[in-house]
Amino acid sequence: MIWDEVISLVLAVILGAIIGAEREYHDKPAGLRTNIMICLGAALFTILSKEMGGGDLNALTRIAAQIVTGVGFLGAGAIIRDRAGVHGLTTAATIWLVSSIGMACGAKYYLLAVVSTTLAITVLFGLAPISERIAKLREAKHREKR
Repeated sequence: MIWDEVISLVLAVILGAIIGAEREYHDKPAGLRTNIMICLGAALFTILSKEMGGGDLNALTRIAAQIVTGVGFLGAGAIIRDRAGVHGLTTAATIWLVSSIGMACGAKYYLLAVVSTTLAITVLFGLAPISERIAKLREAKHREKR
């Protein structure tokens, strides 16, 4: 039984690292180590909730809810509002997603965790050029109005 848990934790580190590497590559505040730790922590809390809850569904859902709440505070810390607008929303969303991937690893939903990671990387890398293009068009539109 312990080896199943080790596999869950190692997979959480790998998947957290994949997303964290993308964040690090794009020079975002929550990078490689942060995303690994969030994913690993969520996996560990999920494993512990299963073990400590002894099959009690209420115990499992309470700990899962606390993971989501705790990670929400981390994500909120990544969001910055200034005169230029709001920054860090994608980082906050990524933190939230990485915790759910960790929970999937801890619950042994490995395929779900891998598919979610693949989709996240596709969105983060694949849609970045589109977002940049839209931002340039929006900027040009604002210049025309002046």
